[in-house]
Order: sequence, then C-alpha cells, then structure tokens
Amino acid sequence: MTLLKLNNVTMRFGGLTAVDSFKLALKKGEILGLIGPNGAGKTTVFNMITGIYSPTKNSIYFRDENITGLKPDIIAKKGIARTFQNIRLLDNLTVLDNVMIGVHLHLKSSLFSAILRLPGYVREEKSLYTKSINLLERVELGDFAYEKAGSLPYGKQRKLEIARALATNPELLLLDEPAAGMNPQESQELVNFIRQLRDQFNVTIFLIEHDMKVVMGLCERILVLDYGVTIAEGIPQEIQNNPEVIKAYLGVDVVNA
Repeated sequence: MTLLKLNNVTMRFGGLTAVDSFKLALKKGEILGLIGPNGAGKTTVFNMITGIYSPTKNSIYFRDENITGLKPDIIAKKGIARTFQNIRLLDNLTVLDNVMIGVHLHLKSSLFSAILRLPGYVREEKSLYTKSINLLERVELGDFAYEKAGSLPYGKQRKLEIARALATNPELLLLDEPAAGMNPQESQELVNFIRQLRDQFNVTIFLIEHDMKVVMGLCERILVLDYGVTIAEGIPQEIQNNPEVIKAYLGVDVVNA
C-alpha cells in the first residue's frame, strides 16, 4: 500500500527552485532515507509534506487524500508527525509534560470544559496521562518522566523528541537528521531504536540524515537530492556505488578520475 505520494512536486521561492519535480511513492511500513549535500532541498521536502510550505506546483497525497496546502496541525491530526534537526523540546518542562503536549493533539474536550475542569475533561486528561506514561515506558524513558527535559543527556533528548512525535499517534514519522550531534555509539543505538519503533508502533519512517552509517544501516531504500533534483534512487548498495551520488558528495567524477 502506498501511504504517501508526491507527484512531481516543485517548490519555488521567487526565482529560486528549491525542489524540482520531486516524485515519491512511500509504502506503508517502509524505512526510507532522503540524502544529499547541504542545500539540496531535503528539509524543503519535509516542510511541504507537513504543511509549512505549500508546493508551487502539483500535489501531495496521504492515504490517497490530497493534503496539499493544509495547515500543519490538520496534517498532524491526519497522521503525519515530524522531528527537527535542532531539538525543540520545552527544556523547563518535565519529560512527561513534553510527551503530553503531543498527546493533547487529539484532546476532544473544549477549552470551556478545560477551564472549568468538567468531569468529561478530567476523565480525558487522566486517560492522556496514562497513555503518556505508557509511551515513555515503551521507549525506555519512564525512569525520567518527572525530570526536566533540558537535564537529559543529549541522546535521550533526541529520543524524547521522537517520543513526543509518536504521542500524536502517527502513521508516518518524519525524522530530520535524528543522529545529528551523536557519537558513534549513540548513533548505533539510534539505528536500533528507530528499527524497533517501526515494528513496535507500526509506523512508516521517512528520514533525512547525513550520517551515512546510519542511513546505510537503517534504510531499506534511499533517495538522493542534489540542487533540488532527484539524482538517484535505490537500495543502500546501489546508492553507495552510484557515480552521480559520489560526484554530488565528493565533487569527483568517478568515470574520469
């Protein structure tokens, strides 16, 4: 089943074409990587999918529904969550509070009910609390639930940001450079963690990453962007040996080298 489809999507900013005719068919349950040099247009692709940008040309479909131009909160409610390259936790709130913020996306009670703490709201809030605690246990952060998010080690902060995204109950999880700033041991732990998430939460994963060990060790299929254009697509071994990819990253034409 194709979960996410981009039909030759283009994104222009004035006279600059950031992404040109980007095509994607992401299957349910897949772990897909998007790589390319800095400025290749990778984050722009994520921003179009999540509603931060509306494509200049053509459409994006999620579960066969056209989501092009919808607001980010609407897209999140439909089942797409993301993390960012720079960690965006609320450092002064607890680990639990950070996760509950994600769970509150699906809160059904009105603001009036919340202010007056009507019985329906109180019951729903207790349910969200229980769900948040259970989620933290599942991602091995339960022991840190009442600690300030900003006090966690860097690797656990990354894990918490992913947990907060999972709290929205997504079908599709977009990870923007999840291994950024990690040492080799933390990166390997992240690979295992993301693979477990796919299986445990039945979530499809689309990630941007510069750490090639992470990409090659985790992704089942890889797309390569260069100057907004897709220059390669395939399994990790094919991408590693692709002359166009090597040239884009190293500036070396392997045919003439």
